[in-house]
Amino acid sequence: MPTEIEIQSGELQKATELLVASYGACGTLHHLGHHPLPNREAVAAILGDLYELVYPGFGKRQNLNSGNIGYYVGGLMESVYTQLLEQVKRAHQHERCEDDADFHCDREARRTVLDFLRRLPHIRSILEQDVESAFRGDPAASGHHEIIFSYPGLEAITVYRIAHELHRLKVKYIPRMMTESAHSKTGIDIHPGASIGPGFFIDHGTGVVIGETTDIGVNVKLYQGVTLGALSFDRDESGEIVHGAYKRHPTLRDNVIVYANATILGGLTVIGESSVIGSNVWLTKSVAPYSVVVLDNPQHKVKGVKSRVEMQAEIMYHI
Repeated sequence: MPTEIEIQSGELQKATELLVASYGACGTLHHLGHHPLPNREAVAAILGDLYELVYPGFGKRQNLNSGNIGYYVGGLMESVYTQLLEQVKRAHQHERCEDDADFHCDREARRTVLDFLRRLPHIRSILEQDVESAFRGDPAASGHHEIIFSYPGLEAITVYRIAHELHRLKVKYIPRMMTESAHSKTGIDIHPGASIGPGFFIDHGTGVVIGETTDIGVNVKLYQGVTLGALSFDRDESGEIVHGAYKRHPTLRDNVIVYANATILGGLTVIGESSVIGSNVWLTKSVAPYSVVVLDNPQHKVKGVKSRVEMQAEIMYHI
């Protein structure tokens, strides 16, 4: 007579065999027999170090000054280079090296990472304009340092700016891993393929979605809950969705403001320069420059003031 422990062990073995068998049946849900993919924890750590390079003195290392900044940045750059090189190499190996015998993974990974690191001063120059735009656009901001320390909109934009440069260098997986990390922390979803000009400000931010082929001009401001999405998708002859970066998402010209929970859809939709899109507006057509788009004022009904006892009695009646 088998013991209870032996029965449990046998059942566990059966469950294991069923799970292993499913790996063959569900082939897209495993990554077996290939080079390792980029590691989530490693990419998150790299992102943290890049934050240190972009905003020195605001993060883990304090008391930086003109005398020690070169030494600190030099060591951190070497660390980022080594870590990022490994992750970019993994991305290249999985996506390109297995199918292209002429693609030299090690050499291309080194070139890619060095090109990216050389772009960090450019990223910082754009972020300085983003921070200034946030300060000019938010009367609640006490100063630039508060924005860098605590604004989720700036955090999401910073990660996007970093990821976008890697996306432009044709690095797979890692840019999206970075922006999804920011998405999970801030509630702001910016695809690394989107094109966003300097002076970009997201106020509050939770629920903002910016699609892959969105084009955003200079000094644009979005509020929480704004969606810049696709209206429809191209399909092939068999009816399947066509994947790729064809223009699916809208264009916002310079100095546009989009208020909370507005939805703007479609690759042909262009919001003209200096236009204002009001809260809860749903747009699928282009808007001329200097337009103001709002919903008609809804009708409000305000009942007379009641005592607490009357309100509680009314609530109990409806229950």
